Amino acid sequence: MEIRDIDLDGQLLHVGIRHGRSDRPPLLIFNGIGANLELVSPLLEALQEPEAVIFDVPGVGASPPPALPYRFSTLASLADKLMRRLGHTGQMDVLGVSWGGALAQQFAHQFPARCRRLVLASTSPGAIMVPGKLSVLMKLMKPRRYTDPGYLHEIGGEIYGGVYRRDPALLKEHSRHIRSPGGRGYLYQLIATWGWTSLPWLHSLRQPTLVMHGNDDPIVPLINARILVASIPNAELHVVNDGHLFLVTQAREAAAVLERFLAQDVP
Repeated sequence: MEIRDIDLDGQLLHVGIRHGRSDRPPLLIFNGIGANLELVSPLLEALQEPEAVIFDVPGVGASPPPALPYRFSTLASLADKLMRRLGHTGQMDVLGVSWGGALAQQFAHQFPARCRRLVLASTSPGAIMVPGKLSVLMKLMKPRRYTDPGYLHEIGGEIYGGVYRRDPALLKEHSRHIRSPGGRGYLYQLIATWGWTSLPWLHSLRQPTLVMHGNDDPIVPLINARILVASIPNAELHVVNDGHLFLVTQAREAAAVLERFLAQDVP
């Protein structure tokens, strides 16, 4: 990835760009809660065609926190401004992972003319969802898994499921890319989710949508993916035999599915 720090009207964003074909729409990626852009490196390395852009949300990774909390609508506007600064003034494809999946839905709703295709991975319609296990959700309320490698190794299989449940040693490779989020930045991400739901307007999304989900996801149960597919008019479901972080643990397979979907309707 090419790494840049870009100032957008006083908010500095740490941005990663994996260059690709200029004749393809770029792929804008929204990451999960507390996750710095380096954590999706396996997926970016597996992608072949489109240019991919990802940034650390303010307060996460190397992007400094803003003075005040924000809503998803604010971040969607910031992302649109970033892509225009990078020269992408036309349509783009959007991928959202977990917490970032909510932001991706907001972006597609807020900027329908800018979002050509939408990919939602390991995510839900927001506050009105079928929740995961309470013991798992309680562990997500604080960013300790990002600051304590021993704790991540201890609870990683329980919260992420899938291959991490079967082979906890793989968490060492995952933790190697972690850049601990600040407490204020993590809190702001939690605040952004409070009361937010896409259910009232999912039916209005017209973008072709690919919903990808693991069948062993303790954080966001698979039923939430089925709710998204049932609510979005032009959506399809792809179930992966893995957990919450299948985009990392099965990066090559996931990238192949993703590229086939994004290649449709491209001249």
